[in-house]
Amino acid sequence: MGTQAVLRTLPFAVMATVVVLDLLAGSSLGLLPLLTLGPAFAVTGGVRHTALTGLVALVLSVPLAYHDHLLSGPRTIVTLAAIVGVTAAAMLACRLRAEGERRLADVRLVAEAVQRALLHPVPRRAGDLRIALSYTSAAVDARIGGDLYDIARGPGGVRLIIGDVQGKGLDAVETAASVVGAFREAAYDEPALADVGRHLEDHLARQLGGEKFVTAVLAEVSENEIRLLNYGHPPPLLLTCDGRVHRLEPHEEAPPLGLVALAPTGPEPYGSAFREGDQILFYTDGVCEGRDRGGDFYPLEDRAPRLLRARDPQDALDLLERDLVAHVGGPVPDDAAMLLVRRERP
Repeated sequence: MGTQAVLRTLPFAVMATVVVLDLLAGSSLGLLPLLTLGPAFAVTGGVRHTALTGLVALVLSVPLAYHDHLLSGPRTIVTLAAIVGVTAAAMLACRLRAEGERRLADVRLVAEAVQRALLHPVPRRAGDLRIALSYTSAAVDARIGGDLYDIARGPGGVRLIIGDVQGKGLDAVETAASVVGAFREAAYDEPALADVGRHLEDHLARQLGGEKFVTAVLAEVSENEIRLLNYGHPPPLLLTCDGRVHRLEPHEEAPPLGLVALAPTGPEPYGSAFREGDQILFYTDGVCEGRDRGGDFYPLEDRAPRLLRARDPQDALDLLERDLVAHVGGPVPDDAAMLLVRRERP
């Protein structure tokens, strides 16, 4: 039986228990006032369900009062008034809760629509590159997150961004949309990857005024090489065609976008060979910080080489996503975005 079914039957089970105990104990104990527990427990249901529970409590109170020889006494009148009062209060609480849930649902629908527009489908092919995407939403009751990604063609090759906005909620979604828009504008025109990074930093400085920051990795894939700029983000994983795994870490750590002005210098571009048969996994911290019930982080570097062998990159990434969810033991506590870029053999 599901949780909702249990909650709906609980008020009636409580009242049935009160009636049975009262009949077994006799009139001396007088459990009649405990019938108010029925409508009190019904507050987790709807307005109609609560009203029905109160009506049942009123109906049961009459024969129970007769059994306890209280039918004409003031105690019965007080009990009936208490049942009516508790039922009315529970119905009001149900209605206010339902209105709040509807408003929250509307806000979530708007946020999810904005996020879907922001995180539009990425191209599955770009030259000799095959690209796969995974976006695992957090638990149902979690707030909307600010993970972002995008891919564009630039003067020097295919450029991409993956990042995570500090914070949650609609503000984070708005910031993510702003960053993606700025990336799309700069990626097509700026001659170098460092220029794209400076454009994003200037944009965030104007828009946010230092109130938020965004960890991100910018990448540019050219012939046999990939260039990277890391703004305080988890480093991508390079999986070579011979089965080796390398963390593409920057030479020096740099602050996130939005905080670069506080550091002496910004991040320095760095590169790695990226040949046919190699693949690079970009991800947000919802992946590497996913914990199992024992508190152990998801072993991404150990699992990725084995799980990303499928011929189709999307099938491989879907398998990695399912393994992450299985490790956590349920919905991930934070949004988890992954981009897999594979360079095909000729």
